[in-house]
Amino acid sequence: MQYQTILVSEAGGVVVITLNRPEVMNALNTRMRAELTHALRAASPVAQVVVLTGAGRAFCSGQDLSDGMTGAPLDIERTLREEYEPMVRAIHDCPVPVISAVNGVAAGAGANLALAADVVIASESAAFVQAFTRIGLMPDAGGTHVLPRTIGMARAMGASLFADKISARQAESWGMIWEAVADDGFEALWRTRAAHLANGPTVAYGAVKRALRASFGNDLDAQLALEAKLQGECGGSSDFREGVGAFLDKRPPRFTGH
Repeated sequence: MQYQTILVSEAGGVVVITLNRPEVMNALNTRMRAELTHALRAASPVAQVVVLTGAGRAFCSGQDLSDGMTGAPLDIERTLREEYEPMVRAIHDCPVPVISAVNGVAAGAGANLALAADVVIASESAAFVQAFTRIGLMPDAGGTHVLPRTIGMARAMGASLFADKISARQAESWGMIWEAVADDGFEALWRTRAAHLANGPTVAYGAVKRALRASFGNDLDAQLALEAKLQGECGGSSDFREGVGAFLDKRPPRFTGH
């Protein structure tokens, strides 16, 4: 696919996908959703880590309201099922870690796109807004799934009903995101974090994703069984052998991602 609404670059196992409609604050239209889903799926065979970020002053302002979302409610349902759901699933199902580097406002579906990632790093001037009720809608794009799990029901309900802007620092203190970073060190920090993951034990990282994301739907017995299965896979990896050898040799490990 030839991309028109996103930019994709790869270096050192880090695939960076940049939402690139800065003139509309990277609002999501049909083409961007298709391109982002394609890029996420295409990244996994070559990436050790994927980073999502935005061009310009925003991460993503949410749905582009000029792009066919003003018709009947069934049109919205179709769009969510056929366009948003595959995009969110592509993040969840990506076998390597996905970082959202939130460079500015993330609103509506843009906020929930960011929060779908495994790790969310935000610049200090960024903010998250569940803006849906401002136009008579409810949170979507996975927001009603992730918010109660990250910040609890009371805060999830308040954020969704009032549609208040939540600063990056507040989001960090609530546990909505991993960390908020001063603007002048933001890009250097997320690139350092991405490089760390790109040089780490990829099999173990994939197992972490699968186990933690499954944990809310499993009882203790099912989760213990899943842990045993995934740990067995990790134990058979060359990265495990390298990690143990490096520990015994008192040297830094040199993981290869296998």
